[in-house]
Amino acid sequence: MTTRRRLLLGTAAALSFPRLAAAQQRASLADPLRLGVDQSLVDSGLASALQTAFGRDTGVAVKLQAGAALPLLEALERGELDAALTNAPEAETKLEAQGLIHDRRRVAEGALVLVGPAPKKKTPDPAGIAKMTDVAAALVQLRDAALAQEGAVAFLTAGDGSGAHAAEQALWRAAKVAPAAPWYAKASPGNLAAQARRQSAYALVEQGAWAAQGGAPLAVLVAGDPRMALPVHVMRAFRVNHPAGKLFVSWVTGPKGRAVVGARRGYRTPG
Repeated sequence: MTTRRRLLLGTAAALSFPRLAAAQQRASLADPLRLGVDQSLVDSGLASALQTAFGRDTGVAVKLQAGAALPLLEALERGELDAALTNAPEAETKLEAQGLIHDRRRVAEGALVLVGPAPKKKTPDPAGIAKMTDVAAALVQLRDAALAQEGAVAFLTAGDGSGAHAAEQALWRAAKVAPAAPWYAKASPGNLAAQARRQSAYALVEQGAWAAQGGAPLAVLVAGDPRMALPVHVMRAFRVNHPAGKLFVSWVTGPKGRAVVGARRGYRTPG
């Protein structure tokens, strides 16, 4: 009996007898499920919460590989990952249409939020966009303020091919604005929310990551525009077939996975 076959049988036993899950997880460490996750899902804590709960329930070890969504999807296509949790729906849809990924399902409803220097009493934020409801109009006004007040308004972009970066670029296109230096700058690799806070810069940040890592001196200025939606999907690779891949997809989109999602700030379970 192959190691992977034993892993699958052990997983079934662990599901029936929870006390076996810990032993099964130790056994599966030799062949963990390789899961690519967008960095924002790590920053928010969602990825590790799902990893921990899935391992506890099934005994299957999951190895998280964090990175930007677009490069991760390329790795998934090449078979270098077994599955992925990403928030780049346009790129995911293209791979799905080509038959290069399997079992793509909605895991969570996420969103972007436009953050920037917090208004103080009767003093608005430098761009004057707080509480605007049209994100495209807010971006136009932000650009105009940056050009009119040189050095007073700055926007920080992840610029890394993450789901949030891809969605940010789509919003600039919707606003018919081509952002450019000096007011538009690329962040260093790492946590965008933390860097924006240090620099008192505007940024479009994944809502779950902001809920976990955001705060003063910045505040959420624009949120709720349907164009800021950033759903999270799970999918399996076409080129490799980990024995626990289907189980992970079923678990993460089932009642137990939905309970984990519902407990995280910044996310809603799919309707």
